[in-house]
Amino acid sequence: MGGDADGNALLSRRRQYDESDVRVRPGKGSRPRTKDRPAHLDAVEGMVVSVDRGRWGVVLGGDPHRPIVAMRARELGRTPIVVGDRVGVVGDLSGRPDTLARIVRVHDRETVLRRTADDTDPFERIVVANAQRLLIVVALADPPPRTGLVERALVAAYAGGLSPVLCLTKSDLADPDEFTAQFTDLDLPVMLVGRDDDLTELTELITDSVTALIGHSGVGKSTLVNRLVPDADRATGEVSGVGKGRHTSTQSVALPLPGGGWVVDTPGIRSFGLAHISAEDVVAAFSDLSAAVEDCPRGCTHLGPPADPECALDGLDGKSQRRAHAVRGLLAALTENEAW
Repeated sequence: MGGDADGNALLSRRRQYDESDVRVRPGKGSRPRTKDRPAHLDAVEGMVVSVDRGRWGVVLGGDPHRPIVAMRARELGRTPIVVGDRVGVVGDLSGRPDTLARIVRVHDRETVLRRTADDTDPFERIVVANAQRLLIVVALADPPPRTGLVERALVAAYAGGLSPVLCLTKSDLADPDEFTAQFTDLDLPVMLVGRDDDLTELTELITDSVTALIGHSGVGKSTLVNRLVPDADRATGEVSGVGKGRHTSTQSVALPLPGGGWVVDTPGIRSFGLAHISAEDVVAAFSDLSAAVEDCPRGCTHLGPPADPECALDGLDGKSQRRAHAVRGLLAALTENEAW
């Protein structure tokens, strides 16, 4: 009996626990997930002018005198952001040294210049966004002009919504007529932009717009940029004579034109793959050809006989016929497994 009494007394002295005494640690998934992103109604609009290792140079309101450095906001994930993109930014917008804003929004692109590493690479690389024109810079000599690059750049421009312009350097070393004759029926503007050539016409054409430049290393592209933007101070260099020349620009950058607008200088390219472009993308750039191919049979490549004996482009005449012939030359570049 005494033992039982002592046991009951011990139990009565023990603390009685209930559920309010138990602390439950919330799990990692206890917070409800949402796909709703912050609205960022206070975001300020800007344009990306440079990209460097996870940091983006942005000018607010397109004003070159309001530059900031920004990072990509976490909610954007791996969303690609390239030179020319119009973005919304928040955070420290003072532009002071060591400050960092956040890019929280990337607006839809009106035009896109894309390339792939080669014609077998399915991964697209966006070179420039929202450019109105593409200046294809080609030297008439030293190094000699390469038709393949021009054809491929034209294809990329037409497919991406840019208006191409052929810019020829070193015109004092060779006659441009023979090289440019093959592009006559494409209504492609051609300008001489060598060291001693007047750039007034070109400057008037590109002022108040965004213009991208591409070209092989050593053709005088950086020299042209320095003439268009005297404060650019872009590196120039001589062609090494080995391989395809040495690159003198390493990344795309948008530079402000003195009269308004931007020039986007891109690195000297070694290849321009077109794996991402179809024949329809090219034909769509020409209203007369686009209307004609509506009558083509399904699966037509628009290359003409013998591959496409019933291609509607064969029924055109006059200038449209000549343009169709020129465009077929561009389409042939899509079928050749070469990146030049």
